[in-house]
Amino acid sequence: MKRMSQLLACGLFLLLFVPQAEAKEYDLVVYGGTSGAVTAAVQAKRLGKSVVIVCPDTHLGGLSSGGLGWTDTGNKAVIGGLAREFYHRVWKHYQTPEAWKWQERKNYGDKGQGTPAIDGAQRTMWIFEPHVAEAVFDEFVKESQIPVYRDEWLDRKSGVKKTGDRIASITTLSGKTFSGKMFIDATYEGDLMATAGVSYHVGREANSVYGEEWNGVQTGVLHHRHHFGPNAVKEKISPYKVPGDPSSGLLPRISGANPGKYGSGDKKIQAYCFRMCLTNHDANRVPFPKPEGYDPSQYELLLRIYDAGWRQTFAKFDPIPNFKTDTNNHGPMSTDNIGYNYDYPEASYARRKEIIKEHATYQQGWLYFIANDPRVPAEVQSKMQKWGLAKDEFTDNGNWPHQLYIREARRMIGEFVMTENELLKKKPTPDSVGMGSYTMDSHNVQRYVTPEGYVQNEGDIGVSTRGPYKIAYGSLVPKKGECANLLVPVCVSSSHIAFGSIRMEPVFMILGHSAATAAAIALDQQLDVQDVPYEQLKAQLIKEGQVLEAPPEVKYGSNGINPETLKGIVVDDSQAKLTGHWTTSRSSKKYVASGYSHESNTKDGKAAARFETKVPRAGRYDVRYAYPPNTNRSSQVKVTIHHAGGTAAKTINQKEKPPLDGVFISLGEYEFTPDQQAVVEVSNADANGYVIIDAVQWIPVKE
Repeated sequence: MKRMSQLLACGLFLLLFVPQAEAKEYDLVVYGGTSGAVTAAVQAKRLGKSVVIVCPDTHLGGLSSGGLGWTDTGNKAVIGGLAREFYHRVWKHYQTPEAWKWQERKNYGDKGQGTPAIDGAQRTMWIFEPHVAEAVFDEFVKESQIPVYRDEWLDRKSGVKKTGDRIASITTLSGKTFSGKMFIDATYEGDLMATAGVSYHVGREANSVYGEEWNGVQTGVLHHRHHFGPNAVKEKISPYKVPGDPSSGLLPRISGANPGKYGSGDKKIQAYCFRMCLTNHDANRVPFPKPEGYDPSQYELLLRIYDAGWRQTFAKFDPIPNFKTDTNNHGPMSTDNIGYNYDYPEASYARRKEIIKEHATYQQGWLYFIANDPRVPAEVQSKMQKWGLAKDEFTDNGNWPHQLYIREARRMIGEFVMTENELLKKKPTPDSVGMGSYTMDSHNVQRYVTPEGYVQNEGDIGVSTRGPYKIAYGSLVPKKGECANLLVPVCVSSSHIAFGSIRMEPVFMILGHSAATAAAIALDQQLDVQDVPYEQLKAQLIKEGQVLEAPPEVKYGSNGINPETLKGIVVDDSQAKLTGHWTTSRSSKKYVASGYSHESNTKDGKAAARFETKVPRAGRYDVRYAYPPNTNRSSQVKVTIHHAGGTAAKTINQKEKPPLDGVFISLGEYEFTPDQQAVVEVSNADANGYVIIDAVQWIPVKE
């Protein structure tokens, strides 16, 4: 009897104190707590699959519930499936009077990114409070009865068990093991993907790797107002502790004098920050706390920026309901902690925790410094003192966001790599499983000293995708042979600059949904994820409300002319071969396709565009050139036509309105044959204003 008692006690001890494996095998194990993780799990459950969410997070929703309430949407018409359902549920929440605790709805303006924040016609709402988003995500999983294991961290040393090229189970640091037939890594970091032995990249690829323009080091490129230069800080600012004296040493938060060669790759990543929820409503405002480790010397550069006349501190205090903001980085030294995250993607959990704490200290200190340091301009300080943290947000974390904005970490190198060429439609994208449309956006990567001895930021890019673009199924799956039952809808297979657009929260929700549908088909047919039949996947996704291809009215907008409606052969500027720096624009009221390009009025003679095609049959063609006119255009744009008889040179005055429908001007009629390229070249040599390229058209002449 005593022996039996000892055995029972021993068994009870083992039951209570030895981590137990999860006995159940799930159809799908989703690792991560992001918005994409939730949509993946919900979609799998709706398709009748057993699913579990295992995540290191304690709150579901990632950035969507972590402060990013001012949604970066791009063209909202291509947001479908569970992503659109999420924004519909947010809209439903705000239909009740109780939702407007501090503010009446009638006083909430239609301030949004080109469309109303509240879209009653579409029954969606794109701008919201963090706690509302989290409630929607929690509601999703509760309705679907999906078990969620929170604060469970993948054992990155031995926590992935594989049988051949298939994951059999994952084990967390607490000792819990989750077995599954299919797995989805929906983390911002890609820890499951990496631990499973899947290929990935960290940092910026050189432009030469994928034939891109905007990927590698971007010294000299000043797209937004997050730099030292025109339309930001006009005065040149010394980076040294004693202005002009290199021997005095660099100010804090400046890296050095070697940013790297233009276009080269590196292991550096764009800056992180917290998307803060602030309020100026006294009843709900908590004054900015002085963080532990606060050091005012870290913000000396900010004082010099203020002394130079910069006053844009509050430009990205974007309004969300109830007198709150989603406050984002803005300016040459703001909430982005430039250069302090390079080792985060592959760092240990302990090191990541240190990085997150350092970011919080820097950003909280930035707020406290502006609100309290007597050297800050009085008009800025008095305004900042009216703001504070929102008392009813992030209540278990001192009203501070629980999620650092991991804008970029690991990126898988999968079956297909999305690059700027696909986003700009220079190359076709196969097997669409969703669409993106936001600007290719990278925040600054480094702050350095120029050869002239001044401070400058580098890496900030904002390049239009010229309308929605497709995202390939191959970018969600590893290379064949690496892992047969894993999908990756967040750390997708893409270049750095392509990921700058794909990385938006609505897109993560779209791709999480599509990944789960693909996993269900693979399960039903016992296939590797790389072998899922696309036509079947496509049909199912369309049935579920996903948008896989934009109709012309969405693709080109109200100002764009659908090139398919034009006669002959049309080559858009997005298809031209470009040298030098060209910037896309959609400012004019009429253009071909989704926009046009200009060379920023550089007058350097280095910008050229080559439009080329092959005619279907020999004959005479009217060659036409399209450009939107304006008074700031060059009156002497040099154009060369290459035809069967040789070359012809033309000079165009782009200040004048094109005579053909206000869009095209004829360059003349020329002979062309199918065995040689038909070419039109445009240069900014000797230009005296902006040089515009929009499209070139070849129309057969009836004889």
